[in-house]
Amino acid sequence: MVDKNGVMICGHGSRDEDAVREFKVLSEALIERYPDMPVEYGYLEFATPIIKEGLAKLTESGVTDVLAVPAMLFAAGHAKNDIPSVLNRYQAEHKELTIHYGSELGLDTKMTRAAGERIQEALADNPSNIDTTDTLLMVVGRGSSDPDANSNVSKLTRQVWEGLGFGWAETCYSGVTFPLVEPGLEHATRLGFKRIIVFPYFLFTGVLVKRIYDHTDLVAARHPEIDFVKAGYLNDHPLVLDTLAERVSDILSGDNNMNCQQCKYRDQVLGFEDQVGLAQESHHHHVEGIGTGDGHTHDHGHDHSHDHDHGHHHPYPHADHPLGPRTLKQI
Repeated sequence: MVDKNGVMICGHGSRDEDAVREFKVLSEALIERYPDMPVEYGYLEFATPIIKEGLAKLTESGVTDVLAVPAMLFAAGHAKNDIPSVLNRYQAEHKELTIHYGSELGLDTKMTRAAGERIQEALADNPSNIDTTDTLLMVVGRGSSDPDANSNVSKLTRQVWEGLGFGWAETCYSGVTFPLVEPGLEHATRLGFKRIIVFPYFLFTGVLVKRIYDHTDLVAARHPEIDFVKAGYLNDHPLVLDTLAERVSDILSGDNNMNCQQCKYRDQVLGFEDQVGLAQESHHHHVEGIGTGDGHTHDHGHDHSHDHDHGHHHPYPHADHPLGPRTLKQI
């Protein structure tokens, strides 16, 4: 039997219908790049199709080797744990299939360039002629209980800061960790810059991106002397598509290395020593497909509020940090 490859694009899913639509657009753009190969996409939760439905379609089309890529910026719990759990379960039930798991988008020069272009687009639309050196860049990451993923946002910030020559740059997060957006921006207002540009390093819109913009407005209202600029998130930037396509190619060339060396499940990471060796378990199986559209009526009995970390099996040790999750409860 001749091997037949197929691509599976794995997304997180969202209750936000705009985010689900954006992921679909991104996936369909990637499908166009592989006219000779079946390509499917699916979500972990909150939206359909779920990942195993996409895998089933690939199986039905005669695929023997699935090239599965996580359409995620960094390898935190979802890419390291939840998606592999779903793939492994499907693999165990379908012995005729081989699933190859690729890397997340990660810190890539193309992703840095995409971020830079989104920031430059916002500055081009900004009527003020404030110098770049009088501008502070605030990059906002998702925020995770995984310090490896959080530190990647800081590295991305530094790369864009150096690349574009801003006067200063800071990093904050939309949830889970610290500093969160409002305290992060309040801190930034004290540094003496005339303009602050806020860039959400997110692939898609959703409750968190909207919250980032809302918190920017809150802080801006308190500091009319500073020009606040809101940059757009990445969305289907062509360089994001290039990176995702490269992750598929990496599987075929054998270069797909998930960053598990710095993973808190494998090795002692400062402050997370008690989580070494904990069992990896996906908690998404009970919410697969629940969320948008008709799914709004489902009550799945779990609080999936984004004010805390999804990885509630392994609690985040700094949940009470004064600049972190606790501050959201005061708003």
